Amino acid sequence: MNREEVRAYVNQYCKLRDLQFSAYELHARKYNLTSKELFVLDLIWFAEDGCLQSEICERLSASKQTISAIIKKFWKLGYLSLTESETDRRNKIVRFTDTGREYAKNIIPPAANAEIDAMAELTEKDITELIRITTMFSKCMKEKFNEIKGTDFSDEKQP
Repeated sequence: MNREEVRAYVNQYCKLRDLQFSAYELHARKYNLTSKELFVLDLIWFAEDGCLQSEICERLSASKQTISAIIKKFWKLGYLSLTESETDRRNKIVRFTDTGREYAKNIIPPAANAEIDAMAELTEKDITELIRITTMFSKCMKEKFNEIKGTDFSDEKQP
């Protein structure tokens, strides 16, 4: 395939990726949130024992400052509690307060259910193929972006 043909596929894929991301963005906006704030709430919601700020940064490929600002916002609203990690006192474990869980219960479970319902529309074979190909493409993207001067994803986990 020549580069123009590949570029057409890249454009098609990007439109699909943007469509998926816009679904999150629109859901977040209903609650006066950014998509990044929505993703932070989602990670905390599904972390039974809470999660470390560093884990949130890593999972969302976000800076410590960005995640700290989001967590601080929700902490000031009384939605989150922060406790020191026993293994690393510099790192905080983030958990919902009762008020925060009450706030997030109308935001996160409906979004999670929409994701599950959308995926359930596919066959198991299609789901497996989607994950397999997305994993391959993500790995290749990461490698190619690492080749660009000034971009380094080497400290992040592989997909």
